[in-house]
Amino acid sequence: MNPMTDPLLTELDTEAQTTRRVLERIPEGKLSWKPHPKSYSLGQLGLHTASIPGALAGLLTPDSITPPAFTQPEATSQAEMFNALDGSVATARTMISGLTPERANFIWTMSVGGKDVIAAPRIALVRALMFNHWYHHRGQLLVYLRMLDVPLPSVYGPTADENPFM
Repeated sequence: MNPMTDPLLTELDTEAQTTRRVLERIPEGKLSWKPHPKSYSLGQLGLHTASIPGALAGLLTPDSITPPAFTQPEATSQAEMFNALDGSVATARTMISGLTPERANFIWTMSVGGKDVIAAPRIALVRALMFNHWYHHRGQLLVYLRMLDVPLPSVYGPTADENPFM
């Protein structure tokens, strides 16, 4: 039992199930749909959301990074998003499980042009970058789904379409 990482692992597993419920609602025939020309397509946002925990685990594993170039491919199916989510969560689980107190509290940095733009304890960035970023994009997905008139699943409680308490 690790009192520092066990709560994060429990949250990862719970939120992965919630994310899967949201991804299940994405209509495959609408993967190229965008609410605005500047927005990700539904398929891009779904794949990005599915990939966030593992992608951020990869970025937070070394002690410092220069951000890589980022492009977001568009998913071609729900199965692709589910596979991405499963792999992503497994990667994040491995990274979080391996956090010793020293690694967790180490000041992780991201530099651009030789200047640190982020410097914080790795454990704080697991929360801020991995988890909060994940929830933000999952919330965006829910807005996309509402705009497409897709019934929304329960996330933290009832929606206008689903009430897990009844």
